[in-house]
Amino acid sequence: MQHFTIEPLMPQFLSVGTLDGVLTCTQDEQIHQIWPKFMVMVLLQGSQHFLIDDRQFRIDAGTGETSTPVALMLNVAKYARLQFVNSNTVPLRKVQMSAPRPWVEWLTGQEEHGVDLLRGFLARHLAHFEFTPSRHIVGLAEQMLRPPPSLTGEIATMHRRARGLEIMSLASAAFVAQGGGHQRPQLMNLRQSERAREYVLDHLEEELTIEGIARAVGASVSALQRHFKEHFGETVFDFIRAQRLERARDALEREGVTISQASHLAGYASASSFTTAFKRAYGMPPGRSRR
Repeated sequence: MQHFTIEPLMPQFLSVGTLDGVLTCTQDEQIHQIWPKFMVMVLLQGSQHFLIDDRQFRIDAGTGETSTPVALMLNVAKYARLQFVNSNTVPLRKVQMSAPRPWVEWLTGQEEHGVDLLRGFLARHLAHFEFTPSRHIVGLAEQMLRPPPSLTGEIATMHRRARGLEIMSLASAAFVAQGGGHQRPQLMNLRQSERAREYVLDHLEEELTIEGIARAVGASVSALQRHFKEHFGETVFDFIRAQRLERARDALEREGVTISQASHLAGYASASSFTTAFKRAYGMPPGRSRR
């Protein structure tokens, strides 16, 4: 006999969850009532099989060297029944973000010139979109699973939510980008900007120039600079600096490198300049992050 359980009260804002090293989200196969929500999950390892209102969903990222991350965007437009099928034999590595319907409806209602494809998705019960996440999305998911040890309490929660919200934004952009239609010029610009970001992440240890990045993604320098800022809210070099600082902070906390070594990783000519930038970005000197 199956049991019916009720999910906790609907939150007012973004709910973020992570799983690392467990086989399943829940040990039971009971039927749970879930509240209306817009969800994005990123599965880095393992597989999941579940039913919502008797519709089956299966995602599989594999394991070990053969694992291929997979992402699922899912819209639950009304109260629904959820049941897990616990057949997974590989430990899960997964992050999931859920935004309640009232917040989603408020958000979409704020934009006079919203994206019709996304609005249509959010209007359909159990609309879903499975895609291969970009390297940047995977990196954000890893940061959520392995936050810096120095972050605790409310600060750690904000760290996870900020990255979760960015993943939801990138997933929505990926959905729109694959939707085609009359927005094609904007979508081409978005893809070009995303390729630029992926190129930066792949070549972060090299000397990067705006000309070289533009050439690699097939864009003019002016177009790349303009569209990258439009889509991501920061310049190409702001993104490069932020990623190098993040890499340096990770090396300080996890590897115990010296401040001089971290400064070199971040691309700064002097430790003092690095320290100033680090304090501006993280609100504390790099010495406090060092293991």
